[in-house]
Amino acid sequence: MPLALLALAIGAFGIGTTEFVIMGLLPEVAADYGVTIPTAGLLVTGYALGVVLGAPLMTVLGTRIPRKRMLMVLMGLFVVGNVISALAPSFGLMLTGRVVASLAHGAFFGIGSVVAAGLVAPEKKAGAIAMMFTGLTVANVVGVPFGTYLGQSAGWRATFLVVAGLGVLGLAGIARLVPEQPRPEGVRVRHELAAFRNAQVLLAMAMTVLGFGGVFAAITYITPMMTETAGFADSSVTWLLVLFGLGMVAGNLIGGRFADRRLMPLLYVSLGSLAVVLALFTFTAHNKIAAAVTLTLIGALGFATVPPLQKRVLDQASAAPTLASAVNIGAFNLGNALAAWLGGIVIAAGLGYTAPNWVGAALAGSALVLAIVSSALERRAPTTTGETDTGETVTEADDPRRPERVTTTAPH
Repeated sequence: MPLALLALAIGAFGIGTTEFVIMGLLPEVAADYGVTIPTAGLLVTGYALGVVLGAPLMTVLGTRIPRKRMLMVLMGLFVVGNVISALAPSFGLMLTGRVVASLAHGAFFGIGSVVAAGLVAPEKKAGAIAMMFTGLTVANVVGVPFGTYLGQSAGWRATFLVVAGLGVLGLAGIARLVPEQPRPEGVRVRHELAAFRNAQVLLAMAMTVLGFGGVFAAITYITPMMTETAGFADSSVTWLLVLFGLGMVAGNLIGGRFADRRLMPLLYVSLGSLAVVLALFTFTAHNKIAAAVTLTLIGALGFATVPPLQKRVLDQASAAPTLASAVNIGAFNLGNALAAWLGGIVIAAGLGYTAPNWVGAALAGSALVLAIVSSALERRAPTTTGETDTGETVTEADDPRRPERVTTTAPH
């Protein structure tokens, strides 16, 4: 794997830390601003919606800029947003800082996925994408637990200042290690938007929304669930997040390894198992050991879906992958926003801190249904040939085990 992937992983580490660390600090932030836990959960929803909106917007802007330079611009925006969050005197300004930081998220992972996939041979694309996303998962083993501990001991504002420093480090790593790449030639917004006429691309994104949303339904409110229901001390949240992060690392590596071989079967197993484990979490959350084990499994099963879902979109939108890749990152966060909102609703309705687990199980189960439908439609579809607006002839095989496209350039 090229060394440039390390730079992308460093940026992913900073982004992953700021995305997930808020879950460990919701009680502290809520108490500081005098708001309820469900209201503080809007910091998760707001960040996620910012990713959804920022992914296509920043990616379209990035079509006019070389990819390396655009990645550096995105990391600069990330730093500014976290500084605003750290210094915000009001909850509204804190939420604004979260949204500003989130605008960089989707485009960074979307453009980064394309860059990572282009650095390796075709049969290693999912592994390269998984390597970049390793920064995101390692953030949950190191960055998020440390940020939670720091926030609980020195104040949550210190955590966001440190996260801003991680963004500076990521920016320096990209400047140093990622090779210069010319601005993509012949890229038109109309061409990129054409990918969204593919039903398989839309189905893959819907799977992303529902599948990863299932994870966030439980994880957004993990601190009150573990302290109020399972009986853990506040200080135990740090190592519980380490367990969740370790599960994410394992799941991401497994997903990257098998997505290049058996993509759809991997999605069946991971989504189905995730739905079952989330449902069980409603009961295991009442026992400390069982809760810790279940939390680790949720991390592993949830992130086992990330490389195959991202690769599925890249394969199905191979003639115009950049915008589709970024929008799919937004789809992950749309699922996060939907799940955090639904979780807050069931908690506010008085159903308890374990109620979001049922929401998560329903979302993951729905994603499994869509995966089965997508595979069935692909098996029924004959081999089709079409032409893009740049003159490329695109052939799609109907074998669900080989979703990649074969592309040849027609003479102009």
